[in-house]
Amino acid sequence: MQQRTILKALAVAIALTPAVAFTQSAKPTSATYITAEEVATVSALPGVDRTVRVVEIGNEHFAIGTIHRGASAPAGGAGRAAGAAAGGAAAGGAGRAAAAPAVRCGEIATAPASGGAAGMIAHDSQTEGYLITSGGGTLLTGGKIYNGTQTAPDAEVTTTLNGPSCNGMAYGDVVRKVVKTGDVIVIPAGVPHGWTDIGDHVDYLSFRPSGQTLTAGYVNPAIKK
Repeated sequence: MQQRTILKALAVAIALTPAVAFTQSAKPTSATYITAEEVATVSALPGVDRTVRVVEIGNEHFAIGTIHRGASAPAGGAGRAAGAAAGGAAAGGAGRAAAAPAVRCGEIATAPASGGAAGMIAHDSQTEGYLITSGGGTLLTGGKIYNGTQTAPDAEVTTTLNGPSCNGMAYGDVVRKVVKTGDVIVIPAGVPHGWTDIGDHVDYLSFRPSGQTLTAGYVNPAIKK
């Protein structure tokens, strides 16, 4: 008798599980439209990485942003340009992260003697898509970061929307690709990336599907009705 009661209770729990899951992940029933004028308004704001909107798409969020990067020095300046460009970290977030003890990440081993790309960053779980809208430069992707520094999750989510990430020098199969207006790049989570040799500037839209990025329904105050 007791065994039958337990089995019935389990059956009821299993039957209810899909309904609960559906309630928590209800699918949206309408599309979101973002106008060229709204993108231009947000693009004109100060800063590097500006979020336009964050849309609920059911089981995760989808953040749309606009990013502007100024000219960077070639070769030796690559690390400095890539460090800021890859993560888009704001000064306030960097300060908070620097105050905490450094946590090592990436390959914790003796790095190769040469061939590294400085200032790379890899986001633990955030995939990014870029659409270059103006200007261009050299985008570095791939390889492995050796003896990197882990960003503080709270600072990174607040300032760059990419969640915990690993910063440092990448070695190995690093691809250096000159990108221009109209190009599209998809960078999966965990792939190191950074910028160098930016001419006058590079502007691009960012697309981030993630449960980590801001709160669904966020609208940049500059375009909020």
